[in-house]
Amino acid sequence: MRRPRLAAALFGLAAAAIALAGPARAQQPPLRCAVDGTFAPHAFPSLQGGVQGFQIDLFREVARRMGREIVIDPASFSGLIPALNAGRYDFLCAPTTVTRERAENLLFTEGYLWTELQFGIRRGTPPIRSEEDLRGKTISVNKGTPYEQWVTRNAERLNLTLLAFDTQPDAVQAVLQGRAYANLSGNTVIRYSASRTPQFVADWVLPGTRFHWGTPFRRDSAALRNQVEEVIECMKLDGTIARLSERWFGNRPGPDQAENIVFPGYGVPDMPGYDPTPHTPRCG
Repeated sequence: MRRPRLAAALFGLAAAAIALAGPARAQQPPLRCAVDGTFAPHAFPSLQGGVQGFQIDLFREVARRMGREIVIDPASFSGLIPALNAGRYDFLCAPTTVTRERAENLLFTEGYLWTELQFGIRRGTPPIRSEEDLRGKTISVNKGTPYEQWVTRNAERLNLTLLAFDTQPDAVQAVLQGRAYANLSGNTVIRYSASRTPQFVADWVLPGTRFHWGTPFRRDSAALRNQVEEVIECMKLDGTIARLSERWFGNRPGPDQAENIVFPGYGVPDMPGYDPTPHTPRCG
């Protein structure tokens, strides 16, 4: 008779634990974030519906480790930061270049990838070797990005014409159709587009344009930023981000790549919003 009583007691304890944990978990609403759903291989439509890509896998795993559900909305990149500041999202799942201007108005996690500005050109076009090769040319970009800002800043100096599109595929198509000489975007996206489109070639990388790709939060969300950053650091330490990078970008990142570097403090060193407080991520 003891075994049935023991089993019943254990069952009762388990049920009580679930009952106690259930309401606490229910009080945690889903995390809300958004991506540019046309920015392959970071986020792009899936044949099964919804979106897929590096960002989707990354932040679903972040949410899982936090014990939270997550809702990821696809939207045009140019509207993501205004929507974040309006309170529609808790943070952005989109890969967001950490610039000083952005960091003055947002909080960022440390970078989980490096991004560099790279040009893509139509096959058969003479390769770009310097900025002078761009003089007088039309450059296509995704609207609302640092790539658009670079073209705008250098338009007068190099006599550039800007073509800005709501989606990256449209910016690539402008090059293939001869409407633009080159497309300027992040290195991972340019390389991915070139791997999928034989007539599109990954070309010149702008020197000195390596930046953190981090996760932006509102300025009043330091606690959540720090919590997400610690999860990202744990995913670096156990190799998860490196494996996702290899899956989606085709190359295993080396030890000097952001996928494998845990940066000190919270945020991007030497940027506004950086918190130098030492910490050890709590990885379970």
